[in-house]
Amino acid sequence: MTTATESLKPTAAARRQPLVAVVGHPNAGKTSLFNALSGARQKVGNYPGVTVERKSADLALPSGTRVELLDLPGCYSLIPHSLDEAVTRDTLLGLQPGESRPDAVLIVTDATNLAAHLRFALDAMRLGIPTVMALNRMDMAARDGLSLDSALLSEKLGIPVIGTVAVRKRGLDELLAAVERALPTSGTTPAPQPEFTPADPRKLGREARAIAKSVTLAEGQSRAASRKLDAVLLHPVAGPIILALLLFLMFQAVFSWAEAPMGWIESGIAWAQGIVSSILPDSVFRSFLNDGLLAGVGSVIVFLPQIIILFAFILVLEGSGYMVRAAFLMDRLMASVGLNGAAFIPLLSSFACAIPGIMATRSIPDARDRLTTILIAPLMTCSARLPVYAVIIAAFIPARSVFGPVGLQGLVLFILYLSGILGAMAAAFVLKRTVTKGPPPSFMMEMPSYQLPALRDILVGLWLRAGAFLKRAGTIIMGVTVALWALASFPAVPEGHPQSQVEYSIAGRIGNAIEPLVRPIGFNHEIAMSLLPAMAAREVAVAALATIYALDADDEDTSGLIERLSGSWPLPTALAFLAWFVFAPQCLSTLAVVRRETGGWKWPLFMFGYLTALAYIAAGVTYHAAMALGLG
Repeated sequence: MTTATESLKPTAAARRQPLVAVVGHPNAGKTSLFNALSGARQKVGNYPGVTVERKSADLALPSGTRVELLDLPGCYSLIPHSLDEAVTRDTLLGLQPGESRPDAVLIVTDATNLAAHLRFALDAMRLGIPTVMALNRMDMAARDGLSLDSALLSEKLGIPVIGTVAVRKRGLDELLAAVERALPTSGTTPAPQPEFTPADPRKLGREARAIAKSVTLAEGQSRAASRKLDAVLLHPVAGPIILALLLFLMFQAVFSWAEAPMGWIESGIAWAQGIVSSILPDSVFRSFLNDGLLAGVGSVIVFLPQIIILFAFILVLEGSGYMVRAAFLMDRLMASVGLNGAAFIPLLSSFACAIPGIMATRSIPDARDRLTTILIAPLMTCSARLPVYAVIIAAFIPARSVFGPVGLQGLVLFILYLSGILGAMAAAFVLKRTVTKGPPPSFMMEMPSYQLPALRDILVGLWLRAGAFLKRAGTIIMGVTVALWALASFPAVPEGHPQSQVEYSIAGRIGNAIEPLVRPIGFNHEIAMSLLPAMAAREVAVAALATIYALDADDEDTSGLIERLSGSWPLPTALAFLAWFVFAPQCLSTLAVVRRETGGWKWPLFMFGYLTALAYIAAGVTYHAAMALGLG
């Protein structure tokens, strides 16, 4: 094995801070360890020339020496199969543009699956960079009865091995001390290594299994329990049924559990509007506060409880280890449309927001599969669609039970989510046989151990997502709502004029110009006015409608948006509006990210065109079918 000092050479320019790279499998707990070490001192950017995220932090070692800690993308092998793995390989070799070669490497391994992780570690150690190993998830290993001799493992590998529990911040002081001891003291930096031949994977596998076996003092019982659970949860028939039931339960909870807190928020907004009306005289400023800010932004904030419930379910499924298994379950469905289970995780991320979902496609090895996944990611029902769905469902779908305890509103929401998924699969089927045609892909992903989700991780995740939602409401949504209020308030309608304020305003004239384009699919001019500002963010459609109807309402009318919509729209129009938002690509930020990820405007424009066409067709078919059935 190459020694740590053989490849150390002075660089032309001394670096002020040593660079320590954190590497490991995607499911090793690498990012959890990085977060535990760095806290909130993280800097996020991009590597030059590629769209892979660069995450680093300034860190103080026990002696006070400061180092830059670099969280490299998860990697199974030094033979890259994706953009992420190529960046990790090139950084470790010193070939990544704009990046120095690391002074030391911190390899994170999963103690519950040591043999699989050692294969990558053995290959990375051949690079000759000073290395420390974090044997992570030692608590889970102990819980399962698995005992490992970390001292013997250190002796066999010839590097320091420190047991850690990243999520509990255990072993971090010892780990940092080991990293400090491993750093070169001569001020030299490993020189680039343009010539590197990875070892034979089969040979590495045999060596890894032999070492893992020799350092295992007691076998754990978790594998047998995991196999029993997997026999049910990954069953080709029972598995998809269980997944569908879990998702169905999630959508039922989104309505039933959120009803009370949503009512509290609505009451709070109505109370605030009443206070404003009692304090201020009838004026433009009072209209701005009540009809612009409170009616517009408040109509979106009211759906925060539903957002929190949705993400709570997703975080629990992720933290338990079930979500990766769901990817394997979906592999068969994905294969039928030309993709594989590797596309499932980015698509699942798109249920929160299409932007991180599209960025997560960097882990997909095949370029054509990656492009296909990017093009269908906006069809996943993101959290921005939830306020739109919720307000229309609440206005037009009765809150009653069907099929026993199953709520009709939750059932409709489930159908909307399912429609987006089926639409994405149909689009992928067509794309993979036309513009992104290629050979069928293979799929490999490591199964994490089952575990109880950490309550702290769930609460932190909910806090971050709720904060992001409120920040969006306080910036983009508020800005667009205020602009729409101004367009809908001026010029003021003359007294006695037959038109309403909104119809007479600039916004009304724009809506009337657009209305002929959307009238064939059942949309009115209020909807036409809401579609343009909704390009900034889908949930702005709700804020826009709330502002429009608030401006046209009498001062004595205290009805909320739901009551006003149910009294203004026929049911076919409401159903067509839902169908439109299943497919519509109304998010400029998503289009900008697609441009960045694909390197030009060709694919964003293609995506916008085909999704808009799908939305128009779906809305038109839904409207005319509902009219034909006598629902109007």
